[in-house]
Amino acid sequence: MAQLRRDPIVGRWVVIDSEHPKAPKDFPKEDHAIRHGAICSFCPGRENRTPAEVDAVRPSEFSVNDSSWQVRTVPNKFPALVHEERLKKEGVGMFDVISGYGAHEVVIETPDHHKQMTDLTHKELSLVLGQYQRRYQYLALDARLKYVVIFKNFGISAGATVEHSHSQIIALPMVPKTVLEEIQGAEHYHMTHGSCVFCAMLEQEYRERDRLVSENESFVSFCPFVPRYAFETWIMPKAHQAHFVDLDEAGIDDLAHQLSDTLNRIKRCLSNPSYNFYLHTSPINYGRPNCYHWHIEIIPKLTRSIGFEWGTGLQIVPTFPHEAARFLRES
Repeated sequence: MAQLRRDPIVGRWVVIDSEHPKAPKDFPKEDHAIRHGAICSFCPGRENRTPAEVDAVRPSEFSVNDSSWQVRTVPNKFPALVHEERLKKEGVGMFDVISGYGAHEVVIETPDHHKQMTDLTHKELSLVLGQYQRRYQYLALDARLKYVVIFKNFGISAGATVEHSHSQIIALPMVPKTVLEEIQGAEHYHMTHGSCVFCAMLEQEYRERDRLVSENESFVSFCPFVPRYAFETWIMPKAHQAHFVDLDEAGIDDLAHQLSDTLNRIKRCLSNPSYNFYLHTSPINYGRPNCYHWHIEIIPKLTRSIGFEWGTGLQIVPTFPHEAARFLRES
């Protein structure tokens, strides 16, 4: 019999389909063959084909925009939001409108066109995570911006349009609804129970243990009790921490190990699926850090939403999270 489960943070319900459970072999496989290296604008030596870099990791003796970089951040050539736009708010009848002010950047994770994030060494991945922090800190200096989202699309079905490994950063003049719902739910839980809902979730995961995937000294990966998608996996710091940018150098190193481990488990277990991941952290200048707990959510692209899901907001998940976690542990 199917189960309905309610998310304790945002109140979202999902349907776990126990009548037709799916194992990794039951999901379609994708082809991620490298095809476009010869014309890739992100490869070293073609720096003039992208907008001028805004940040990079390279040896200090080399100059800006040369090909010696290890990680490189550039403005998106086709940005969703732009810094050049003037921030203006207005009402159009009953509707609220804000001009498209913000920032949209691309973090090119490696100079090697044939490497994906799962192929990076822990040191290389630490450099990428450090770049995320620096760009967040820079963008947060703009008082007009309220939230910075860091995300990655891997594979065509996850929305990737360039095969060279990269992530994206978008800074917004408001807090997006999904994050706002998490924050409001976390604040309500804190007001009601006197504790962080994410910490309480971790405590239960450790008591029950069957949804844990892997861990290290600072981080744990688990399949949440109320997933929206098959094999959805979260990475969360064990210690309560509201802001990703507060992570120190040792924490960045631990996160690099944990992210690499988790993505490689997903790659092996599910035959290298497309995926999205995004980092949920506190809004800029968030004043109630005891309530919120930053984390990364990884969504393998294994199924497509259907009319029932679009019409109700209830996702049908074909794999119990404890089974998904078992498959990932065994991978």
